[in-house]
Amino acid sequence: MRLFDLIPPQYRLVAVSMLMMMLAVGPAALAWTAQGWRYGQHLERQARLHADTLGELSRAAAAQQRNEQDKRFALEQRLQDKDETHYKELTDEQTKQARLRDRLATADLRLSVVLAVTDATNNCSLQATTATGRVVHGTTRAQLDRAHAQRIIGITDAGDQGLIALRACQAYAKEVSTSK
Repeated sequence: MRLFDLIPPQYRLVAVSMLMMMLAVGPAALAWTAQGWRYGQHLERQARLHADTLGELSRAAAAQQRNEQDKRFALEQRLQDKDETHYKELTDEQTKQARLRDRLATADLRLSVVLAVTDATNNCSLQATTATGRVVHGTTRAQLDRAHAQRIIGITDAGDQGLIALRACQAYAKEVSTSK
């Protein structure tokens, strides 16, 4: 007895068509399965390449960031050194001005100005001969009052501090603009 004989006649056509469909679908199903495996391997390879590329990019970005941080640290060190130099110049100048003000206050030092004395005939402010022991031509000098002398020293002190601050700003701007 054969298997085909066991199937009732009304279902034989259905059984044959099912068998034919299974024989046709079987290789296609195997092909789809193999295709799925190959496609899965291809996707896995692409994912691995993508992950490697992202890893390289992140390492390059980290190296660039470290390089930029090193540059910034070096610039900050140079600026700090320049700041300390300018601060020292400023404090030295302030100390010098304070000593000068103290000497003026104690009458240890007096400020004087040369008065212009003109000769009515030749309109010349220089004498023909200089006095002994003097470097400045002309003998007429006027000593300034202590308060006026202190104000003059205060003005020159503010000017000196301004010049030192200007040099510091120029050095900072030059350092920052050339460090890029």
